[in-house]
Amino acid sequence: MSDEADAPTPIEVPNDTTLMEKIVNLSKRRGFVFPSAEIYGGFRSTYDYGPIGVQLLRNVKDAWWRSMVQMRDDVVGLDAAILSPPAIWEASGHLTNFTDPLVDCRACNERFREDQLEDLTICPNCQGKDTFTEARQFNLMFKTHAGPVESEGAIAYLRPETAQGMFVNFSNVLQSSRKKPPFGIAQIGKSFRNEITPGNFVFRTREFEQMELEFFVPPAEAEQWYEYWCQQRYQWYIDLGIPEDKLRMRPHDADELSHYSSGTSDVEFLFPWGWGELEGIANRGDYDLTQHAINSGEKLDYFDQSNETRYTPHVIEPAAGATRTMMAFLLAAYDEEEVRGEIRTVLRLHPRLAPYKVAVLPLSKKSDLAPMAREVLGMLQPLMMCDYDETQAIGRRYRRQDELGTPFCVTIDFDSLEDQSVTVRERDSMAQERVAIVDLPAYLLPRLI
Repeated sequence: MSDEADAPTPIEVPNDTTLMEKIVNLSKRRGFVFPSAEIYGGFRSTYDYGPIGVQLLRNVKDAWWRSMVQMRDDVVGLDAAILSPPAIWEASGHLTNFTDPLVDCRACNERFREDQLEDLTICPNCQGKDTFTEARQFNLMFKTHAGPVESEGAIAYLRPETAQGMFVNFSNVLQSSRKKPPFGIAQIGKSFRNEITPGNFVFRTREFEQMELEFFVPPAEAEQWYEYWCQQRYQWYIDLGIPEDKLRMRPHDADELSHYSSGTSDVEFLFPWGWGELEGIANRGDYDLTQHAINSGEKLDYFDQSNETRYTPHVIEPAAGATRTMMAFLLAAYDEEEVRGEIRTVLRLHPRLAPYKVAVLPLSKKSDLAPMAREVLGMLQPLMMCDYDETQAIGRRYRRQDELGTPFCVTIDFDSLEDQSVTVRERDSMAQERVAIVDLPAYLLPRLI
């Protein structure tokens, strides 16, 4: 049944532009990520997640939600609106401060973020010397109008972050959930930023998904909770398979800190182009609740009955990018090895993240195997995400599932009709084991945790 008896020979895959090219090609070929509006020539730095990518992205978000909400009793969820009125962004400071320094090249008319240029005298596009305009501040928020009339009173904004929806709902959540500090509000959702220079595949785009927690704490406990969340969030990436040599926690220098932050650290991943942020953990103090209380006229504080004190909680915010985190897991999982003179590409994804947990593969398209294969599929589908494939030779189907990161393949062969057993093939080792059909759930489920 298998052509994989020989021990594979590992192939070193450099962490450089060639790896990036392989990931982009694999993403398109296997249905992870497609360029958006491709039949119309594409739309710059926007992407659609295909049948496999949508599952991987969902699993990344589910793993975050499991860790941050499901496995805790001090965090609740929220799904706030994407459209919001200017008042929220005036209070938060985004209308004034959410800007990047923009420069234009007078020679080629390309635009760049001044703070991302390696040489302020040379244009990286046309190599023109001293061709940049003076920097001006460019607001990154997307403005639109709500309703049929485009007037000043109808202005609305697409949120540039999910955080503000949690701050303005602080009192609602506090009262309805009967929580008290320290407690958190978690949210996963789309955000929009009119980036000057998007790029690096799905790393920096104008439309993206965030996974954010606002954790409200007594002021005296803020520093210890900040350290706690830095450790917790770093470990989450390790537990899901990112090697420690490709991950680091980088505290911000004093001149990098936002005006409201007393401490911020970034979880960074070693991308092919260098270190890049996956997640920021910030000690935001009481800035956000105080600003919204002042601007709305509503109280956004907490009265502690145990000591009869009233205070505005401080906020610790772990904020991760779901789409760039998915990309990091793809890069970390990509591997190649030689098996019998051929290159095997495999995504060694953690089972929780794998788009399909199991692929059900009848050895042949002959009609006498299909009913049993469909029966096995029907038994497993309520328990896990499954793929079903009956085309091509079994070796080619194994290779396809390797590229999708599927942890297990279940093959129904002609012996299965007699012994009511199947061959289970494990992705990383390619080892095969005969398992009774009735025992499949008990065999697979513990190995997929």
